[in-house]
Amino acid sequence: MPDTPTAPVILGNRPGSFPHGVLAERHPAIIRQVREAFPYEPWQQHALDALLANCTGGTVEPLPADAHDRERWAAWGMDAYAGQTWYDVPWLWSESWFYRQLLQAVGYFDPGPWQGIDPFRPSKRAELDSPATDEELAALEDLAGRSADEQGQALLHGSLWGNRADLGFRLSAEGADLAAAVPALVADDAERLWSLLDASRPGTLVLVADNAGRELVPDLLLVAHLLAHGTIGRAVLHVKPYPYYVSDATTADVVDALRRLVDARGTAAGHGRLLWGALSDGRLTLRAHPFSCSPLPYEEMPDDLRADFAPAALTLVKGDLNYRRLVGDRAWPPTTPFTDVTGHFPGPVAALRTLKSDVVTGLAPATEEALVAAEGQRWRTGGTHALIQVRA
Repeated sequence: MPDTPTAPVILGNRPGSFPHGVLAERHPAIIRQVREAFPYEPWQQHALDALLANCTGGTVEPLPADAHDRERWAAWGMDAYAGQTWYDVPWLWSESWFYRQLLQAVGYFDPGPWQGIDPFRPSKRAELDSPATDEELAALEDLAGRSADEQGQALLHGSLWGNRADLGFRLSAEGADLAAAVPALVADDAERLWSLLDASRPGTLVLVADNAGRELVPDLLLVAHLLAHGTIGRAVLHVKPYPYYVSDATTADVVDALRRLVDARGTAAGHGRLLWGALSDGRLTLRAHPFSCSPLPYEEMPDDLRADFAPAALTLVKGDLNYRRLVGDRAWPPTTPFTDVTGHFPGPVAALRTLKSDVVTGLAPATEEALVAAEGQRWRTGGTHALIQVRA
């Protein structure tokens, strides 16, 4: 990664920091969760034990020589970081490496009966099939009498807040946040976002998805709304090529979500049928580029991915991890202009992100001061604040 002295790359080696907690506590908890989700065989149990010991107290060990993606990971820094502790390499890299190693441990990539079995599927399905999802889909009926613009705004906020999507459907609550001393929405470029989606010249929306389940559903509903009203001519949905960060969406998760919509009632079912048809006729396209699971920022994206983003009317980047990759996983001063750290992106880009990690840019000085005064640094990681930022 290029050296930026004013914004050092975030590491996980400071005890008490959020990244250190993820490496020392969250990753072991994820291993326990995966172990309990399936009746894994003894060889998988042993491999999970070895991963637990290595990720908490060992060093980076290169992939086996016959690993299908060894050359790719070598180019992504594996050989350079070999022998260092997981805490002393960039946090973004260490996190990505954990999920690659976890899939190795359960046999996801190897020929055999466990090949391609998503270790996170039970939790994804449980969330998608929950009564809370039924309630959120039922809330769509309350939007039916609203104008297209109001529906779009509600669905945008549903996509923004993910599994708190019900907040996005409650248009009557919008004014309350504006009056709050510390607003939940710490940056709001929504008007600029809508200005890039012009029904008089409908272009392509690229949506870089984040999580599956209840968080993917509102993303799909937003795409359906934009297609139905001719605001965009087509959409490209980027998902992960394999399971990643527990809940990140894959093609299988998209299909599960579409089935959930189609099997619902009323407005939700209509959106589901529209999207099903759009996939069939090419108005909606799926992409699962290998770089989507890389440990690098988007500034280092390969040329073919850059060419995919470049012609879009807008690329909508969803979620916390994608935000970190978009702006660079660095200790930016929060008032660093968003436009400055996204100038590398090939075309107009917008970030919809709930704050769940330390990285943030583009805040007004007064907003940062109010957040710190009210919450210390908890506002960065608690998921109670969000942002909509645009660089045209």
